[in-house]
Amino acid sequence: MEVASEISKRVNLLLWSMGAGAGCDAQYLFAEDILGTNRGHMPRHSKVYRNFAAEFDRLQRERVAAFSEYIADVRSGAYPEDKHIVHMPEAEWDAFIEKIGKAR
Repeated sequence: MEVASEISKRVNLLLWSMGAGAGCDAQYLFAEDILGTNRGHMPRHSKVYRNFAAEFDRLQRERVAAFSEYIADVRSGAYPEDKHIVHMPEAEWDAFIEKIGKAR
């Protein structure tokens, strides 16, 4: 016995369901429920198809690890290496030094 189904039979409009049963014209869920991004309480009407919350946790651990490695490389002098530096042609360098010398 579905209330929504009985209402749907008697009205001339589209009736959408989120937990009201299959007797409606359409079903919907929020992406957060389908993808499992919620934490804690899950609504009774929802169905989780994937566990993105666990994937977000894994990605956060990877972010922290990457930034930790970057910090360690900067502190140790391993970054930047010469290949990460954009070098200026010598003539431009000389012109730069000449112009900043005049700025004094």
